[in-house]
Amino acid sequence: MIIGAHTSASGGTHKAIARAIDDECEGFQLFTKNNNRWAQRMWTDQEAQRFRDSYAASGLRGLASHTSYLINLCSSKAETVEKSIDALADELDRCALLGIPYLVMHPGSHVGQGEDRGIELICENLELVYEKEAAGAWSSVTLLFENTAGQGTNLGWSLDHLEALFDGVHDPARFGVCFDTCHAHAAGIDLTTPDGYEAFWSDFDEVVGIDRIGVFHLNDSKRELGSRVDRHENIGEGEIGEPLFKRLMNDPRFTSVLGILETPAINGSYKTDVLRLIGLREEAA
Repeated sequence: MIIGAHTSASGGTHKAIARAIDDECEGFQLFTKNNNRWAQRMWTDQEAQRFRDSYAASGLRGLASHTSYLINLCSSKAETVEKSIDALADELDRCALLGIPYLVMHPGSHVGQGEDRGIELICENLELVYEKEAAGAWSSVTLLFENTAGQGTNLGWSLDHLEALFDGVHDPARFGVCFDTCHAHAAGIDLTTPDGYEAFWSDFDEVVGIDRIGVFHLNDSKRELGSRVDRHENIGEGEIGEPLFKRLMNDPRFTSVLGILETPAINGSYKTDVLRLIGLREEAA
């Protein structure tokens, strides 16, 4: 697995590259705009080219972005849905401009409308998003549904949800999965034993397709199995524990997949957890 972290783009997207290198990452994830604002000016062609050139020269070999947390395509509020459609289209434009191949999004929260209706709305509104695409402009970007912890009315915590999303979208080939280890644990998926690990991935492959995983979010969990609480912990220091991460690091099915840390930073850095994961990978080499 290619190891990286979610890196700040404060001061310009090219600054995220330098920060990733400082943390000894092999790849990274970033926000391409302020994640708590609906709108922001688009990057200029010059800024985008600087990012592309810096990344090409960096030696890094994995790249993803994460959408704004404001986006909810199955909100019960028409204004929020309209803003979400525009915001997601904008983020797909940004990824295409910067050469970012993966855009991770939380599927959405049905806010009391029910799971089936929520998934139906997500798929319907994704159709409206992609109607805004200019002649194949986003063909280089795969939108990844991130599994969730099952908190509140959030969707995406079960394989059934992911299956329904792929069944409902206009072109499944343009979508994939970002798998978050903390979210899975919080949702009641026990990957901590060898048997549980293999059984889950067998089910995942049958229901969703293991080849749909484009990115992992590698986070230990502060809370217990099935807590439905999303609280990330440093690798090996939470309820999941180090053995799962060692299995993931050395699973041949995920050799070329980008794994992103979103753990608590230590003195402003992810280097400790990055090196811990690289060490687990190298132990079995």
